[in-house]
Amino acid sequence: MKRLFAVTLGILTAIGGFVDIGDLVASSLVGARFGFSLVWVLVLGVVGICVYAEMAGRVAAVAGRPTFDLVRERLGPRVALANLVGSLLVTVLTLAAELAGVALAIELISSVAYLLWVPAVGLVVWVVIWRARFETMERVFGFAGLALVVFGVAVFKLDPSWGSVLHRITQPDVPGGEGLPTYAYYGIALFASAMTPYEVFFFSSGGIEERWSRKDLITARMNVFVGFPLGGLLALSIMAAAALLLHPAGIAVEHLSQVVLPVAYSLGKVGLGLVLLGVFAATFGAALETGLSSGYTVAQYFGWTWGKTAAPRTASRFHVVVIVSLIAGMMLILTGVDPIKVTEYSLVFAAVALPLTYLPILVVANDPEYMGEAVNGRFANIMGGLYLVVVLAASVAAIPLMIATKAGL
Repeated sequence: MKRLFAVTLGILTAIGGFVDIGDLVASSLVGARFGFSLVWVLVLGVVGICVYAEMAGRVAAVAGRPTFDLVRERLGPRVALANLVGSLLVTVLTLAAELAGVALAIELISSVAYLLWVPAVGLVVWVVIWRARFETMERVFGFAGLALVVFGVAVFKLDPSWGSVLHRITQPDVPGGEGLPTYAYYGIALFASAMTPYEVFFFSSGGIEERWSRKDLITARMNVFVGFPLGGLLALSIMAAAALLLHPAGIAVEHLSQVVLPVAYSLGKVGLGLVLLGVFAATFGAALETGLSSGYTVAQYFGWTWGKTAAPRTASRFHVVVIVSLIAGMMLILTGVDPIKVTEYSLVFAAVALPLTYLPILVVANDPEYMGEAVNGRFANIMGGLYLVVVLAASVAAIPLMIATKAGL
């Protein structure tokens, strides 16, 4: 039982990282538009986030300090500042999308316009960050988000031809009527949804919140290799459900109601109730993660006291950053901007910021001054290097493809 609770940080990070509003939209949109032809990108992203999250967790457990704190010390304030600015902008944009996702889930339950819920959602997120214990936050929203397994049940209920599904997964192509640039654009967005920068900042900082040490390396790896693949499986279920129901019908994903449609269609009201619970928990959990990550990165860069385990009076600047980030996210959504577009743009800009996040982690994980004998081995460096090439390619291509395809139109 103790091991089960130990893995809840990975579950919360996975549910709020893979299955946040970004992944709900990206997986469903890609499944509805491209069928199963981009499953390979999702698998690529799952493996990539496991590679770098393992490094970040190992750094936290061995060095006893969060990754961002060490980045500033190891690479200098100027490089770390570029990392901070890029990551913070993406994280706040993602936070705005998560707040909208929670409000949209409540709208589907209550039939009250989501914009009216945004201020209340922001307030409740702040109260939970301010008052709830870190362990309670992990367990409640991490496990509640597992209600999204109904997407997997829906896939089986839709009774696909598994041979045909396997053929389309293993022999991907660009569907008729779609151009290669659009295919690549959505592939990058899907990849970024799996490797969103705030995930590793939250995971690393969360390990410090839970007081990981060298003896917790197994726990850190359990979090990575159980929690993150679990999130990947849930994302795959969302994509598969959309590919089976929405793709053949030519239904585009333009609202959260289309995302949950396969579950409602195949499982009825009970399924709809469970999926709405899962969407609410996943997006709320992600809002907590992104809100905390905003405070973590800024406080760690400037050397302030930070964290939920610190008394609020001693970590006041950390909490101010969290509050300002929440207000900025709420104000963006309250302008009336399309939350689905906010989500898509957050993924594109996340792709641009990926090298700023993952290169410093690779550098720190190879520094014996911090890591001693726990520095990266040959396999970790090979995988880290290969993924760094992929990350750089995605970063360079993201904006040109967004312009060329008019954001996937």
